[in-house]
Amino acid sequence: MDKNLTNRLFEMQDLKYRDFSHSLMPTVDKEKVIGVRTPALRKLAKELSKDERSKNFMSSLPHVYYEENNLHAFLIEQITDFDTAVLETDRFLPYVDNWATCDCMSPKAFKKDFDRLLTKIDQWLSSSHTYTVRYGICTLMRYYLDSRFSPDLLKKVAEIRSDEYYVKMMIAWYFATALAKQYDATLPYISEKKLDKWTHNKAIQKAIESYRVAYEHKAYLKTLKIK
Repeated sequence: MDKNLTNRLFEMQDLKYRDFSHSLMPTVDKEKVIGVRTPALRKLAKELSKDERSKNFMSSLPHVYYEENNLHAFLIEQITDFDTAVLETDRFLPYVDNWATCDCMSPKAFKKDFDRLLTKIDQWLSSSHTYTVRYGICTLMRYYLDSRFSPDLLKKVAEIRSDEYYVKMMIAWYFATALAKQYDATLPYISEKKLDKWTHNKAIQKAIESYRVAYEHKAYLKTLKIK
């Protein structure tokens, strides 16, 4: 652990923001949350990526603090080579222990090869680690619901079965977003009740709450809730 870097994070501490952040992450101990805002962490990651400190920091897993994990995620985002970005993501994912760190990481290098990224996503979806699976679904939602959409991807996500809240919530979020962007292809998964009851109802709830779903679609989706 780089004590100088940790000290620097504490210099940016905002205690009110720490309390707010912790309230959103019940899986993280409060003493492991410093309270550093995301823009400050991204700025620091950009600075660190230009020298050897980033390599030393990224090799010192596991980290202690939530913000150290987020800083690690943002350093991965600075990597420009596709293979290196995937390698470092693979190395980091087993240490991710909360939804916020999981969802914030979006390496720009992934955009360089969407076909190979899809192969990697398949591996993440088959993981036994909660946040690796969540990250795979999140990446599908981020990159494959627009021009790169394929109905087969809906099937991949629908077939995931997990008792983990943070996996089920991401599946629901994925299908709610899919209903907004690919309504006709996605609707059968809801109308034919292909998801478990909790995820099915949560997907409908999130779709109804979304401004991107048409009013008439929301009205119909309400009739599909499982009681």
